[in-house]
Amino acid sequence: MKEYNLKINGNDYKVAINEVEDSVAKVEVNGTPFTVEFEQPVAKPKAIKVVKPTVSAAPAVTPAAGRPSAATNAAPAAAASAGGTEVTSPLPGVILDVLVKEGDAVKQGQTVMMLEAMKMENAIEAPADGVVKSINARKGDSVLEGAVLAILG
Repeated sequence: MKEYNLKINGNDYKVAINEVEDSVAKVEVNGTPFTVEFEQPVAKPKAIKVVKPTVSAAPAVTPAAGRPSAATNAAPAAAASAGGTEVTSPLPGVILDVLVKEGDAVKQGQTVMMLEAMKMENAIEAPADGVVKSINARKGDSVLEGAVLAILG
């Protein structure tokens, strides 16, 4: 088992990599176990996707000092990529509901998912007009801050 202390966007995470087999790894993030799948087995994976949490309870999250509250940070960060516009999670939390499906047309600002983070419901909105190309999270999934929840084309 390898353990790492990571700082991501000002947040501290204790990550333990318990087991890696082919393109699947069993890890713990701040004590919460996850099964992650790499797009391809390489020394430095380009993308990691949370496949299925092995715990149903939401992890306890403590905001970093000086960080804006969930209410002021409700709009997701969006990044244009070769595959389209990414809809990302602004906070670690649990997906409460997925309000769109693949192929749906969405407008900028339209709510596509609901996220529970720090005992608050947060609307995850489309950062741009587009068509939902893929949905990468399901109701009940635990997601980390910055996780790609959907891709718009």
